[in-house]
Amino acid sequence: MAKIKSEKNFSKKEVILKSAAELFRTKGFSAASMRNLADAVGVEAPSLYNHIGSKSQLLQDICFKMANCYTAHIDEVELVNPETVTKIESILRFHIEMMLLHFDEVFVANHEWKYLPEPMLSNFLSQRRTYEKRFIAIVEAGIKKKEIKKVNAYTTVLTCLSALRGLEFWQRNKKNVSAKQLEDDMVAILLHGIIKN
Repeated sequence: MAKIKSEKNFSKKEVILKSAAELFRTKGFSAASMRNLADAVGVEAPSLYNHIGSKSQLLQDICFKMANCYTAHIDEVELVNPETVTKIESILRFHIEMMLLHFDEVFVANHEWKYLPEPMLSNFLSQRRTYEKRFIAIVEAGIKKKEIKKVNAYTTVLTCLSALRGLEFWQRNKKNVSAKQLEDDMVAILLHGIIKN
């Protein structure tokens, strides 16, 4: 029987999670089967259960791994960066880097979360709402300090997050623009609209 080949710096479970994220992105969570996943990692389906609990557990692990990454980053931003524009730029760049480096996982967390069972679904949505509120609070603080234009903070955050999700189109087509240029241009465009001159 074949064994799961762990990649350099990745455990067998991490290899399974990575393959599951790609599978859930391409087929959708509901259409993906454990047999599909077993084929992707090169083992028999029953042997997957030596490393994971269920397909739902995989989805939960992927969604909360991403949510925890974003939460850890905003924790750091709130503590370290004194200027609002620097904080917002750091958040934007982090979102872009996550989309570029962990596209499958981010895509799954953005689209397949609806298949999480309760109470995980409520917990995940609560974590997302809290993140958005913290981002809004950073924008509001910048408005009060007159570092950014007097704009609606919720609309600003919604616009930024929607634009960042647009990177899914770049990932599909990989147009003639490098990842670095894409990141710099997106940050410049999004910040230009809110920085106070």
